[in-house]
Amino acid sequence: MLARFARPLAAPILLLSLLLSGCDALPRPAGPSSTPLPSLTPPPTATPQPLAARVNGQPITLEQFERELRRFEHAQSVAGTELATPENAKQHVLRTLIDLKLLMQGALANNLLVEEAQVEERLKAMAEAMGDATQWEAWLAANEYSEAALRTSLWEEMLAMAMVTSLADSVPEEMEQVHARHILVATQEEAEALLAKYQAGADFALLAQQVSLDASTRPAGGDLGWFPRGYLLQPEIEDAAFALQPGEISSVVRSELGYHLIETLERGPHPLDATVRIALQRKAVEQWLNAARDSSEIEIFLTP
Repeated sequence: MLARFARPLAAPILLLSLLLSGCDALPRPAGPSSTPLPSLTPPPTATPQPLAARVNGQPITLEQFERELRRFEHAQSVAGTELATPENAKQHVLRTLIDLKLLMQGALANNLLVEEAQVEERLKAMAEAMGDATQWEAWLAANEYSEAALRTSLWEEMLAMAMVTSLADSVPEEMEQVHARHILVATQEEAEALLAKYQAGADFALLAQQVSLDASTRPAGGDLGWFPRGYLLQPEIEDAAFALQPGEISSVVRSELGYHLIETLERGPHPLDATVRIALQRKAVEQWLNAARDSSEIEIFLTP
């Protein structure tokens, strides 16, 4: 992970958007540590700071939100990417900050800690990637960071990453799966006619190659490969495939794509394909965040 920094560097909070894109590549969290770490909550001040939000009692200050918004907009400008409206940028940044808090809280609740040495190593790698001290100072200034503030931001991001890694690791490398194939057509009548042909002795794979509307599987005779529950975008196909024994074919199954015939070829415990496991890891993090949002006290103070 450290070797992947390149010019221009992304501000740490912006990296949270990448957490779901490659769970297997995330650094492993350290074990329990007695090293003092930055506090989640800033020390009390005589004058309360205006808040953008509060997550389970922990504040996201308006100043923090506005700084992250400026960093996000700057990064979008450097990348040449424009959001549809400024409001989209505000919503994205606020949601990212809220998710960051939830992931940090989850990490601490599960005793997933980050060593101070890990933060220093990350900070050193970022500085070295800039080439020299002048460029490093210019990057800090452009992103409105002091080194102390960046150190805290890195710790927060790495703590969130530790929680994401823990959730990703909960997905096993082997699961109960089915190996199935399908034929997709536009109407019920077409599907029933194909079923009759199959029952009369026609070859399923040849029928798929001839008529299936699924261009991605048609060349391979409709082969969907191995997949576990919760992977396919069309649950009707998945449910039908898991309801069959090897060699059985379904009746006509309707989904939002059209009408299907599904044949299960094999089933049982099977190693997850790498792309399938990453998709399930991403889903595990998304489901955890959805549940955390639902069960948490999240107060929004920004005005529309």
